[in-house]
Amino acid sequence: MSEQLNTPGQNDSRGNWGTRIGFILAASGSAIGLGNIWKFPYMTGVHGGGAFVLIYLVCVLLVGLPIMISEFIIGRNTKKNPVGAFMKLLHPKTGWKITGWFGIASGFLILSFYSVVAGWALAYIFKSIAGFSGTAEEISNQFTLLVTSPGESILWHTIFMFLTILIVMGGIKGGIERWSKILMPMLMFILVSLMIYGIAFTQGGKQALSFLFNPDFSKISAVGVLSALGHAFFTLSIGMGAMLTYGSYMGKD
Repeated sequence: MSEQLNTPGQNDSRGNWGTRIGFILAASGSAIGLGNIWKFPYMTGVHGGGAFVLIYLVCVLLVGLPIMISEFIIGRNTKKNPVGAFMKLLHPKTGWKITGWFGIASGFLILSFYSVVAGWALAYIFKSIAGFSGTAEEISNQFTLLVTSPGESILWHTIFMFLTILIVMGGIKGGIERWSKILMPMLMFILVSLMIYGIAFTQGGKQALSFLFNPDFSKISAVGVLSALGHAFFTLSIGMGAMLTYGSYMGKD
């Protein structure tokens, strides 16, 4: 079986990642998302601050990383999508291919709401360039008008999906990897800049750090542990076939 999976040239037409850093940035782009930026700080504060972070990191190391590495190995050895990978490893009629279909369905469901929010983000790029005017309440109402307007939301959602399709059509090296090398450093710069601004130039920076990282083990519960485990899966983008698919474009070296 090993000889069959490692036949030279079987993936020549499919393409591989061009560079290691390109693969790392693309995988990070799949994993780093709204859940980390919006949801994680709230979950951390509710479930014990630093105590929750500690449990979360343990979940990442003991559960998340082994699963992520397993997905990479399965993808690299089979050079297939989540459904085809299980069919090739086991048997064409294996019931395990249902797992692959579940992964694809999960990705589709996640895309269905991420693409809408990403459309809102595109809209706000242009709103920010044009500048905001009025009271704080009037500016806040602009977001309410955006999300309650089906036509405008669909427009920006369509624009985002069109841009996404163009990138994917560029292939693994000329599309996803190329743009990951541009967009991921930009995201990192934005996040670090916002962090510095929030801590150094706004009121409540120290309180925010205390809210996030002071351990309070009295708030740890079964719900908190399950939340940490679930977020570890979400953080590493595992269990939905994304890392398996990315692994399928890895070279044998």
